[in-house]
Amino acid sequence: MDIKASAEKEIKRMQEIFGKVEVNNADKSKEFYDFAKTYFEDGKYFLKKEKFIEAFEAAVIAWAYLDAGLKLGFFSVPKDAKKFFTSGE
Repeated sequence: MDIKASAEKEIKRMQEIFGKVEVNNADKSKEFYDFAKTYFEDGKYFLKKEKFIEAFEAAVIAWAYLDAGLKLGFFSVPKDAKKFFTSGE
């Protein structure tokens, strides 16, 4: 497995996802989004520093926050972005 390629792929995927996520009111929604965004920014930082394992991990954690937030109704995404999430609605 090429960890550099995997990290780059996940960061790219998350970049696309963050462009489509809409935060639905409430403080908890914003809090979940901020957690996800912070992990994503960390992932980009680690990628730049060539810390590919950390970049990959941070991107996956960011996705997990968004996925959980979507299931909890904290976020919404367009139909074409649902393929990125486990909710699949």
